[in-house]
Amino acid sequence: MSAEWPALPYEEWTATCDTLHLHTQVLGKLAATLAPPGPELQHAALRLTARGWETAPLPAPDGSGALVAALDLRAHEALVEHSDGRVRRIALTPDRAVADVTRDLLAAVRELAGPVEIDPVPQETPWTTPLDEDREHATYSPAQAATYFAAATRAALVLAELRAPYRGRSTPVNAWWGSFDLAVSLYSGLPADPPALDFITRNAMDAQEVAVGWWPGDPSHPGAAFYAYAHPAPDGFAGAALSPAAARWDATLGEYLLEWDDVRAAPDPRTAALDFARSAVRHACEVCGWDPVLAGSAEGRPPPVA
Repeated sequence: MSAEWPALPYEEWTATCDTLHLHTQVLGKLAATLAPPGPELQHAALRLTARGWETAPLPAPDGSGALVAALDLRAHEALVEHSDGRVRRIALTPDRAVADVTRDLLAAVRELAGPVEIDPVPQETPWTTPLDEDREHATYSPAQAATYFAAATRAALVLAELRAPYRGRSTPVNAWWGSFDLAVSLYSGLPADPPALDFITRNAMDAQEVAVGWWPGDPSHPGAAFYAYAHPAPDGFAGAALSPAAARWDATLGEYLLEWDDVRAAPDPRTAALDFARSAVRHACEVCGWDPVLAGSAEGRPPPVA
């Protein structure tokens, strides 16, 4: 197994995972509040950068410039940076509650950039305690967070490589703070009916897409994995044989999966993960009837750079 693709046993780091997930929600809610609205809720997405999770530059509420909020998983701190150079840092320590980090982070935004309010109720989580009141989630292991970041970085590079040659509309590699995953979506250019009418679903799933992503595990699937799905998914989408052989269809999740441990065990983990991603896109485009020229561009036909 490759040491550069580290083990990420969910049961060993679940407490830190939950705390880190909730910290990302504060960043996401700032983006959702301050960024100009984009299609498929793209304005609310975060990015995985060389230091951790962070927002794109956001307009300062007081009109003074731009700000970025980030979770630095190398220095283990939350921070707010203003475009004028001012920075405020909040330590992420082993026993510091989500409530305290949330309040300090929002106070830093207000100090540097003016008044802002967020809805503090977490989204897409089993917990409903407002972020600025949550004292249950306080476990943060710097070593576990660093291991997660190393794994997530490898996954993000695979997703970026998948996206690079595609000549249709696509997303960057988004870091989604609700589901705590990384994902890239490729679009056919056609609209689609959302599968539900709640705010998130009707706005996020209004176009035909193939999505490929990675998440570190959660209670519904206690282990890290790459995943892929199509929307809308017609009859015949489920049950295909993808590459590599370890890939499988999960009927409960309604997605194709390639477990992280299977990626790590491959002779070339990057190639195994990219093969999964490309075979999922290829299969989805075939059964969903996408333009074959557009679909072929996801595999570099024609070459992306002359």
